[in-house]
Amino acid sequence: MAAFAVAAAGRVMTRLHVLGSGSAGNAFAVEQDGCLLLLDAGFSAREVERRLESAGLAGRAVAGIALTHEHGDHARGALRLARRWSAPVLCSSGTWNALGAPGDVAHQRVAYGVPARVAGFVVDGAATAHDAAEPLALCVTAPGGARIGVAYDLGRPTVAVRHLLQLCDAIVLEANHDEYMLRVSDYPPVVRQRIAGSGGHLSNRAAAELLCELWHEGLLLVVLAHLSRRCNAEEAALATVQNALGKLGWMGELCAATQAGPARSYGIGRMAYDLEPAPNASPG
Repeated sequence: MAAFAVAAAGRVMTRLHVLGSGSAGNAFAVEQDGCLLLLDAGFSAREVERRLESAGLAGRAVAGIALTHEHGDHARGALRLARRWSAPVLCSSGTWNALGAPGDVAHQRVAYGVPARVAGFVVDGAATAHDAAEPLALCVTAPGGARIGVAYDLGRPTVAVRHLLQLCDAIVLEANHDEYMLRVSDYPPVVRQRIAGSGGHLSNRAAAELLCELWHEGLLLVVLAHLSRRCNAEEAALATVQNALGKLGWMGELCAATQAGPARSYGIGRMAYDLEPAPNASPG
């Protein structure tokens, strides 16, 4: 059973901050004891810093930047921020080479069964079927033991991804499109086929099926991510997943990340789970 992170006074020590998620950019941050690990940096460096400030995280020490893959909506600001913060980039070798393998930025390799470690955070990865150089789903174990899984641009969930995401306390999972909305959309057929194909994105239904497979009593938070603006609706994604998990008796918190910016900060811990708005954040 996965461990949990609770401060001596009963306060949650590990927090997940949603900085934004969608086709225009994706970024999340895990915080513990005033130290941050950024998960993807798919906005400009200036925009990532603005969103961190909006979430009340300005001035926090950044231990590193973990990347799922090199596409701009996941890595746009990564190298500039890594230089600015003197922080390493944690990613696969394929992602690193696709970014140009700059000699002035430190790289820590992440591969399945070969985790990277920085400031007490442990980052493991598993290959996904997305059409990128060497994309990964990520699992971050925070210093206090909380496990956070991040999987989007998933195509099809591989056996390795399923194994990686087991026993997570929180999961950020792609629910990119509603299958009917994609079918009747004005995207060209080749684009619709790419989105729905094994190298594309998970539908609401596929996300719900994977979450049901990963369900366990310690899973207290699910964040649906990378929702399409043209082929999905927040209400549809939430309803599909809630209905599926509800049949299993799941009682955790379910939300959808938005593109607009940080809306909430989520405390992660089994005994002292809480949910509260981030300072200066817009309503979700």
